Amino acid sequence: MPHEVRGVVAAKKGAPVEVQTIVVPDPGPGEVLVSVQACGVCHTDLHYREGAISDDFPFLLGHEAAGTVEAVGADAGGLVPGDYVVIAWRAPCGMCRSCLRGRPWYCFDSRNAAQPMTLLDGTPLSAALGIGAFAEKTLVAAGQAVKVDPAARPEAAGLIGCGVMAGYGAAVNTGNVGRGDTVAVIGCGGVGCAAIAGASLAGARRVIAVDIDDAKLDGATRFGATHTVNSRGTDPVEAVRGLTGGFGVDVAIDAVGIPETYKQAFSMRDHAGVLVQVGVPDPAMAVELPLIDLFSRGGALKSSWYGDCLPTRDFPLLVDQYLSRRLDLGAFVTEKIALDEVEEAFARMQRGEVLRSVVVL
Repeated sequence: MPHEVRGVVAAKKGAPVEVQTIVVPDPGPGEVLVSVQACGVCHTDLHYREGAISDDFPFLLGHEAAGTVEAVGADAGGLVPGDYVVIAWRAPCGMCRSCLRGRPWYCFDSRNAAQPMTLLDGTPLSAALGIGAFAEKTLVAAGQAVKVDPAARPEAAGLIGCGVMAGYGAAVNTGNVGRGDTVAVIGCGGVGCAAIAGASLAGARRVIAVDIDDAKLDGATRFGATHTVNSRGTDPVEAVRGLTGGFGVDVAIDAVGIPETYKQAFSMRDHAGVLVQVGVPDPAMAVELPLIDLFSRGGALKSSWYGDCLPTRDFPLLVDQYLSRRLDLGAFVTEKIALDEVEEAFARMQRGEVLRSVVVL
């Protein structure tokens, strides 16, 4: 029997979101119904509301979530009702050319639920990143529901589903930060702080946080930054070089995603250093770099997609680090809010007042 629940809907481009009654079907083959316990408010949800990702309105927002499996369809991958899960927006298919080459983190045919969730009048909803978790219940592909230790608080565990995994993975998976490396992270929001935490846990000897906000820089030290640079009044490239014996860092991570910060990250690398872009750029943005610099500096320029993660491998690992108090997921949670406070949370996020607002149900 379909379930009528409350969910946060973006009905049209740029309009304030609204809590509406939505209809969530029972799971079919390869699907699971998840009772959502917590869901973080991410910039990607705001991008959906603004029509920056697609114009397939109306959207059911929310994608950074943890909850409990309520019901399963056939072929649910071993999941059973009662399992505690973090929801991933990538669920490798196992059959595409990338999966078959042993690179499932680049899967080109990621799984989503086949059945749509709808408004009461039957209008299909586009679920944000195939999840739609600003709702009391949501329907996802079984492969998206990753079982983790139920001791992890949902408002903390859910953040692994997007922002924390993106930043942590940018450092550990994409940047391959290792013991003794030097690292710079530009942008100390949620993703940037997760990259700082990942670099610190990977054994980096120096982690330099770069931002234009002193409060964010102060917060970055809680996640493992050893040095901070306020780039509002200081040349960050020169500052980072000054902190690394004049050489630059082994890994520079751009968690902002604008041409200026990309160029800064490019230039603050040591020779043969790695640049990792994890900040999502506006589609209209472009970067111009001298070809001789690309050649002479060497190294690698990488984009990090979802932290190049494999959710079934990485989500339980991050939960274990949280439970052992090596990864302070709770420090990312600035405030806990209700479903009907998401629009106000977007405004606070745009003003830079929060690392994460988290809807708790």
